[in-house]
Amino acid sequence: MKKFFKILGWTLLTFIVLLFAAGSLFIYKVKNGFPVSYETEKPGISIPSDKPAVLLFSKTTGFRHGESIDASKPVLKDLAAKNGWFVYETEEGGVFNPEQLAQFEVVIFDNSTGPVLSEEQQITLQKYVENGGTLMGIHGAGDDSHHEFHWYELNLLGTRFSHHPLNPQFQKAQVSLRDTTFSPALAKSFEGNDEWYVFFNQPTNATIVYSIDGDKILPSGNMLWMKDKNFGMGKNHPVAWHKKVGKGKTFYTSMGHSKEVWANPDFVSLIEEAIRWGAKK
Repeated sequence: MKKFFKILGWTLLTFIVLLFAAGSLFIYKVKNGFPVSYETEKPGISIPSDKPAVLLFSKTTGFRHGESIDASKPVLKDLAAKNGWFVYETEEGGVFNPEQLAQFEVVIFDNSTGPVLSEEQQITLQKYVENGGTLMGIHGAGDDSHHEFHWYELNLLGTRFSHHPLNPQFQKAQVSLRDTTFSPALAKSFEGNDEWYVFFNQPTNATIVYSIDGDKILPSGNMLWMKDKNFGMGKNHPVAWHKKVGKGKTFYTSMGHSKEVWANPDFVSLIEEAIRWGAKK
């Protein structure tokens, strides 16, 4: 009997150690990205000359918000049909070359996470925006897996991601309009149920479009050995903002974690108005 309990004890201990190792490896990969390959082949694209072109880019090498990405595509296609846009959807980085990227009015990083562009492609994106293009980011496009692309972090976000709440992960909050000049079509306020990203600071040189009252959510992201994530962003917790970058501009919203947000007409209206704003020269 003692031998049985000894074997059982060692078995349980081994299981716990393996579980801890697997969890640690997963967290490391989420933060630092999964194995990365960079596509260089130029895709064959035929862009209509009479329609503003939108590049919908959803490549992921970090955590993949698969349900949100899948839910976003038909919604954005409907918006394109409504507004007369041409949308090119891809997860291949080869389109980030000077000739093809210049044909797009707006580039959307749709929950794109991790290192997704080579250094040459990063420079192409930077020049595209600074020369008059528009870069948009949705939710996961602002997490810390992009931190090695300094220009991106500085000019899309103007701050750095810290964490998101864990207990509970999803919380309801009233989303309030802050910039009334961004678009007259936006709702003054609406209820959001999302994974509210917490950033270390307010975004610099940015105009806040929407915010929540951070004092009315539970912001702690503490777990296991991480004990320094028990803070939020206070009463003025931004969830959507835009910036001027050279001759171009950027827009980011931290909303958009799950597929349910794409059924929220006020969130969809925000994305629609952001694309309209981005396509205006």
